[in-house]
Amino acid sequence: MLKVTNLKKRFGGLVALQGVDLEVPKGGILGIIGMNGSGKTTLLNCINGIYTPDEGRIELGGQEIGGRQVHDVARLGVGRTFQVPRIFRHLSLLDNLDVAQQQAGRSVDERYAQSEYWLHKVELHRLRHNYAEELSGGQQKLVELARIMVARPKVVLLDEPFAGVNPALAQLLISVIRELPTEHDCSVVLVSHDLTSIYQLSHHIIVMNEGAILSQGDADHVRADPRVVEAYLGA
Repeated sequence: MLKVTNLKKRFGGLVALQGVDLEVPKGGILGIIGMNGSGKTTLLNCINGIYTPDEGRIELGGQEIGGRQVHDVARLGVGRTFQVPRIFRHLSLLDNLDVAQQQAGRSVDERYAQSEYWLHKVELHRLRHNYAEELSGGQQKLVELARIMVARPKVVLLDEPFAGVNPALAQLLISVIRELPTEHDCSVVLVSHDLTSIYQLSHHIIVMNEGAILSQGDADHVRADPRVVEAYLGA
């Protein structure tokens, strides 16, 4: 569903990505971990169009999307959340979700039904008429996830979804994310410092270090790799 080949990105003399290759199959959850500055968010920014790669290819279902503008990438089926939620703070929760469906060619009733479904899914339906700014940071992350899902994306990019979220909401997020591939027919790229959640959710894990892939495999392989231990804890 998503394929990245030899992806490179520089900022002046800083090499942020140095030839990254990855594949996410349909219905797969790819976990990406790494220290701050390892290139995780830069990778997501290249995939969803915030940055234009210097070299390499990004393919969604076999179609090249590298270098396209953000709104084009979104319309093709890539949804994205951010470490600090980017929501419409002065709109209600229902209106936040409705905005994401304006270009979908759906009727008002269809859009409303989809919004209702996802607000029930993230357990915020009782607050559907509240302004988004009234929510906690964790609740805003749930709204942001619901907002990208109403557009029915093919690939979901999640950047630190558990950061600053209380344990109860984190467990809700985990349960929703786990269901995305099977119930909503999309693939997931999950970037997180929460290793426990990464290990629970991911079918495959990539460890990044200094803009390159240091190690990859299942949770047991990554945990046992001495290069990963050294990168996180020192030699």
